Amino acid sequence: MTGTTAITLGPVLIGIASTRLSEAEKKLLCHPAVGGVVLFARNINSAGQVANLCTEIRALREPRLLITIDQEGGRVQRLREGFTRLPPLRALGDIYRSDQDQGRDFAYRHGRVMATEVLDLGIDLSFAPVVDLDRGSCVIADRSPGADADQVIDLSRAYIAGMRDAGMAACGKHYPGHGSVELDSHLDDVIDQRSADEILTADLKPFAELSTELASIMVAHVTYPAIDEHPAGYSKRWLKQILRDQIAYTGVIISDDLDMFAACAVGDMPTRVGLALNSGCDLVLICKAESAAEYLNQVSISTIDASQHIKQLYGRSLVSRNDARQVSEYRQWVTSLEALNAKGSDSNAFT
Repeated sequence: MTGTTAITLGPVLIGIASTRLSEAEKKLLCHPAVGGVVLFARNINSAGQVANLCTEIRALREPRLLITIDQEGGRVQRLREGFTRLPPLRALGDIYRSDQDQGRDFAYRHGRVMATEVLDLGIDLSFAPVVDLDRGSCVIADRSPGADADQVIDLSRAYIAGMRDAGMAACGKHYPGHGSVELDSHLDDVIDQRSADEILTADLKPFAELSTELASIMVAHVTYPAIDEHPAGYSKRWLKQILRDQIAYTGVIISDDLDMFAACAVGDMPTRVGLALNSGCDLVLICKAESAAEYLNQVSISTIDASQHIKQLYGRSLVSRNDARQVSEYRQWVTSLEALNAKGSDSNAFT
């Protein structure tokens, strides 16, 4: 690729400040510790602008950087204007309880439409689906397909199939389960005081059952004292012993944002990154642009080559969303999803 920097990819995925890359950010994105970018609402003005931004990011390096986003639907949907307004996953669960086949069909449509629109911009991966159980967490709530593990597994399997048929890998979150704790790990230290048996037989079940279908899993910044004194993202017990050895998961393990409040107690950013990687994460997120710049300015090299992990998550757009819009069935999917969303989803987005 002409004009690119040929270096290996590091394990850090970073946020950027705005809708265009500054010269300083271009240099940071060529840092050997960096492997990709996480896009947020602050990076988005229009479909054309995002596509141009992705083209610019892709051209910087070979192997190319991974480009990611959160496009779950409902409250967590970065791409809005000009894109399908996707319902929260709880809406799929509501349908499923009345008609399982229809619930699975809507889950497939949701995953297929979401992935088609995201991939068409040059974004590789949406961190989806949420497979947490909806059992009292204010931050999960309607982002989950439901409270019952078997329902969540069934709907998530259909959703993942839709993503796969569009050309996108799946990322299950938030391992080992964030849905039973009320507090938000963005804002608080979060501790799940339940018994080991309750956590391992309920919340963990979707991750275990879907392990061969999830190319990646994102780890919660939640502490489960019955299992380990450390938050899951810094826990060898959770990541190496349970996820790798017991569940035999072979995909990519990704930390949640290391800027989140619940991730900060262990120390400064170099300490957080080091602990997460040493505990078993393959990739780590630093989503605040200023935190990413500060960290990378402290780190001159990366001893970790994450290229193979990242290549597993590259998207391969199988059809552009403009082409898809010409297909009668696809138009029907979009219409049905937007109608479902209009019935009552929360329109407030996380930014």
